[in-house]
Amino acid sequence: MSVTLDHVSRVVDGVTTIRDVSLTLQRGTLSVLLGPTLSGKTSIMRLLAGLDRPTTGRVLVDGKDVTGADVRQRSVAMVYQQFINYPSLSVYENIASPLRVQGKPREEIEKRVAEAAKLLRLEPYLKRTPLQLSGGQQQRTAIARALVKGADLVLLDEPLANLDYKLREELRAELPRIFEASGAIFVYATTEPSEALLLGGRTVCMWEGQALQVGDTTAVYRRPDTLRVGQVFSDPPMNTVGIQKQGDSVHYAGGVEAPAVGLYATLSDGSYRVGFRPHQLGLAKADGSKADGNHGGHAFPATVSVTEITGSESFVHLTRDGMNWVAVLHGVHEYEPGDILDAVLDPSNVFVFDAGDRLVAAPTSL
Repeated sequence: MSVTLDHVSRVVDGVTTIRDVSLTLQRGTLSVLLGPTLSGKTSIMRLLAGLDRPTTGRVLVDGKDVTGADVRQRSVAMVYQQFINYPSLSVYENIASPLRVQGKPREEIEKRVAEAAKLLRLEPYLKRTPLQLSGGQQQRTAIARALVKGADLVLLDEPLANLDYKLREELRAELPRIFEASGAIFVYATTEPSEALLLGGRTVCMWEGQALQVGDTTAVYRRPDTLRVGQVFSDPPMNTVGIQKQGDSVHYAGGVEAPAVGLYATLSDGSYRVGFRPHQLGLAKADGSKADGNHGGHAFPATVSVTEITGSESFVHLTRDGMNWVAVLHGVHEYEPGDILDAVLDPSNVFVFDAGDRLVAAPTSL
């Protein structure tokens, strides 16, 4: 089975929510829709499911035009961020409901419900109603119901967002195996780059209704076609700084001049924009007495505006000549607002974009 969006666009009340998206999904594959809120992820899913009809373009299943076909005529299961369950039915009956609609025999229903309940840690709650469950337990019930349905196309719209951290991590690790074993087409929407990398498969980078780049997840992460893709596939978003390459030197915006080494040595003379993810930025005390993170490369004096400590990581927000950067460091680093640090950038570990924000050079070590 394959599902294709053929140059689809959708306009709602004069607002374009999807812009000329073409995408083909094959049986047994996982595609991750990655993008911020309102980038078009849910709109794409609704078109795939048949809940909405594109303003222009077609939806094809195995090459057959199903653009106007009702959702009930399609083999689709969908799980939303906001869980949806039947409040008057037990957890068991919620999970079993699509199998009963399909007329499956009692023995098969019991077997498949038991398997889904075990996978999603719902075995102790099968006799309860949804109102007797926590939010995470209700979402797990909705996921279990979608999985037992055996649909050809399974759409998951940020399904783990309401779960506690431990269970979310467990399910993230388990979902790829479930996807592979089912043989269905899975489409998974998320705002989190880390989730896309954990799930693997293919990633569709979304921005303002456009599919900016489609490809194997690690390939898109390592070589974003544009600066915008790089920013979408980075959390916090990719930092940037303008440079001017002249001969053997590179001039950074803000007045720092440095040797054109690393990736800069491969560039023709001209203007570029350098992108670097927060974990690629090192920090050092201005007197050079202490360094954190990556401390080999070009240094820029910068001022700490705030430090956010999560426990395992520290997010250090910096300002320099009107630019705002973020450095992500492992462990606890207690920098104070107003501290002057050297932000240190390795010229071999950056992304370089041309004047049109197209990628011209990328690190090979990611």
